[in-house]
Amino acid sequence: MRLVRMVNRTPPPYQELDTSSDTGTTTGTQNNPHTSQKTPAVSEDSSVQLRNRQQTASMGVIRKKTATRGGEGGVKYVCDVCSADITSTVRIRCAHSDCSDYDLCVLCFSKGDSSHNHLPALHPYRVIEQNSVPIYDKNWGADEELLLLEGSEIYGLGSWADVADHIGGYRSKDEVRDHYQKIYLESPNFPLPKRASPNDMELLEEMPREEFQARKKRRIESKKEAARNAPPTTPKTKPTASVPACHEVQGYMPGRLEFETEFANEAEEGVQHMQFDPGDGINPRTGELEPEMELKMTVMDIYNSRLTQRADRKKVIFEHGLLEYRKNAALDKKRTKEEREILGKGKPFARMMNDHDFTELDNGLIDELSLRNAVNQLQDWRSNKIGDLKSGEEYEADKIKRAQKAQPMGSLDRERFASSQRAKPPPVIETPSGAAALVAPELPPRYTATIPTSPFTKTKQPIVPVPSITPLSFSPETPDLHLLTEEERELCEKTRIHPKPYLVIKEAVIKEAIKGNGQMKRKLAKEICRVDTGRGGRIFEFFVACGWVGKS
Repeated sequence: MRLVRMVNRTPPPYQELDTSSDTGTTTGTQNNPHTSQKTPAVSEDSSVQLRNRQQTASMGVIRKKTATRGGEGGVKYVCDVCSADITSTVRIRCAHSDCSDYDLCVLCFSKGDSSHNHLPALHPYRVIEQNSVPIYDKNWGADEELLLLEGSEIYGLGSWADVADHIGGYRSKDEVRDHYQKIYLESPNFPLPKRASPNDMELLEEMPREEFQARKKRRIESKKEAARNAPPTTPKTKPTASVPACHEVQGYMPGRLEFETEFANEAEEGVQHMQFDPGDGINPRTGELEPEMELKMTVMDIYNSRLTQRADRKKVIFEHGLLEYRKNAALDKKRTKEEREILGKGKPFARMMNDHDFTELDNGLIDELSLRNAVNQLQDWRSNKIGDLKSGEEYEADKIKRAQKAQPMGSLDRERFASSQRAKPPPVIETPSGAAALVAPELPPRYTATIPTSPFTKTKQPIVPVPSITPLSFSPETPDLHLLTEEERELCEKTRIHPKPYLVIKEAVIKEAIKGNGQMKRKLAKEICRVDTGRGGRIFEFFVACGWVGKS
């Protein structure tokens, strides 16, 4: 590795180097005032350094002893004896397994000072320089390249914000991502960088160390000035509690990214009492798994599959923003009924697409619906011999009026309808949002709802008196007589039924007819009227003639 050769090419003055050609190790003598023994110095191999810098605990928690976040980002190193800041200078690191991330400054190392379990006379050490010279890119130093690889190993590829924070020097996540893609992924010598050869000294000759460090200092100073002049960002507020009632979606706990009732909520019940002891489950004679252990492993596989399904469903919810209930509800209110129906049919595809592609699919479906509505509207106009926009506007306005007057009704129904409509605003008829814009800018929207036409026609028919019944004559003072039409008054006189009982019969018959799609049999009508057969038949025939009831 070029990083290793650069360290060995410029040794510090206090290190006596004895480079072996076959082993690749260096040996140094530490002037320890307390002992005259020699301490071996191990070469700084980048892969070994990455492994020693990465200290991970169980469940993926990263633990760093001497590495803390500095003011400019990046990793900050301090001397474990005098606590001096040695981030930007040469430091000595103990290579013994008993000392994890143990660093010393040059002064403490030369005095032989130590702390904790470090033994200067016996422990090997490494000399780590600040290799601030370009090797792969003229704007990136060797130290930043090493921190880039180290951060990628610790945080994983793709976590560019954490990697940029690990590198420091005001490097942004976009800058780190573009540099990694350009130098490592797009290299003609992939997986190695283009200038990976140790003999490639072109960048070092083109830009000396002093010039590179001066440019780096100017870049950092300009980034500092820009950060000071930038407006303060609004901090994101986290919920104070992780309870189901602190989110607009009932049952969601944002602090834990969980729901009160998860998918397959009883999945943990099958494994909560399961135990795995060391050495159990294997037959000592045959070396195979016992049936009980195979059953346990099968149960664990089922449990893991349910956890995977639960995670997949959460991924869909988070990726498509389904937790923003109020925002989604506001968008749905702006859509028409037809648009909501077609978007509802396309929701299953969200599990197979990302948010951007699914949004494009929804927009395409709405555009297709608008085109179809526009084509249907133009075809309707053509069939009615409409050839200009002004005539089309008048046609649409007349269609609305016809839709409101389509249903026939008696005087009592008209009075009830009129009284209820006085307190109501004019009805808003949903229209396709994109159809009008696709046809012409000033084109009125088309109402695609079909106008229900009644199959019952009102015919004027004389009322025949009922045999053996003498007609009755009502005086103007008869109760509820004013609620009847002239035809209804004539019916009541010839059937000898007073207005109030007639209104009760009329309401009962019409309610029953509505249950049968407006149609009913004569026999059923006679049973509802609860009068003799002759008068019940006359009433039913009158309702059919008025168009209130259909004969089935």
